[in-house]
Amino acid sequence: MATEIHPTAIIDSSVEIDDDVKIGPYCIIRDNVKISKGTEIFNNVVIEGDTTIGESCKIFPFTTIGLPPQDLKYKDEPTGVKIGKNNLIREYITIHRASVDGDGYTEIGDNNFLMAYVHIAHDCKLGNGIIMANAATLGGHVTVEDHAVFGGLAAAHQFTRIGAYSMVSGLSGVVQDIPPYTIASGPRAKLYGLNIVGLKRHGFNDETISELKKAYKILFREKLSLKEAIKKVQAELPYTDEIAHLINFINSNRRGIARPDL
Repeated sequence: MATEIHPTAIIDSSVEIDDDVKIGPYCIIRDNVKISKGTEIFNNVVIEGDTTIGESCKIFPFTTIGLPPQDLKYKDEPTGVKIGKNNLIREYITIHRASVDGDGYTEIGDNNFLMAYVHIAHDCKLGNGIIMANAATLGGHVTVEDHAVFGGLAAAHQFTRIGAYSMVSGLSGVVQDIPPYTIASGPRAKLYGLNIVGLKRHGFNDETISELKKAYKILFREKLSLKEAIKKVQAELPYTDEIAHLINFINSNRRGIARPDL
């Protein structure tokens, strides 16, 4: 299908646009932007810089992508944004290009649902199948693994990580890493068990969930140090892919691991 560009849109000659792209009124797209086939950009969207938009994304009004980061160290160095396919990017979202102390790109994977007013700061790395509710906010260099869920008005401190299949409740503040498969909540988010509903929705079987429950109990309920608890998990539980990912995630933390109240 032919690309449709509204006559009021302002688009640099350097912008690369595939077939079957729709660009609505009053959009401004400039610099080295690349837009893949099947993507629809509604009215009043601004995209600039070294930004790549994957196939079949929908970008709603008043969103800005690829603008400079909110980082005082940044001096207009050549950095960018990479966005995968099938992403739903709702109104008033801000996705900033990378700053100078990462790998040069803010990255978003595939099949993510970002609701209105979400902010994704410089150098963030988002995986696939993530849901971020209204006004959820990520500081710089935050990593969000596949199928994590952010409630409305939740915020993550820079350099924190949110593990796969975890859920951060609305109005929460993430200041330490949230382990995979867990639920976190609170102004300084603490753990509240496994995200069992989410795991079941994603097809985890009862045996896998049972082993994760045992691992959670050892890691966070037995009043052991994390080092001691990890050794016990490795000694007593089958080292499934899920257990291995949980242990590797904990071992690679930089800001500490969120824990439950005991």
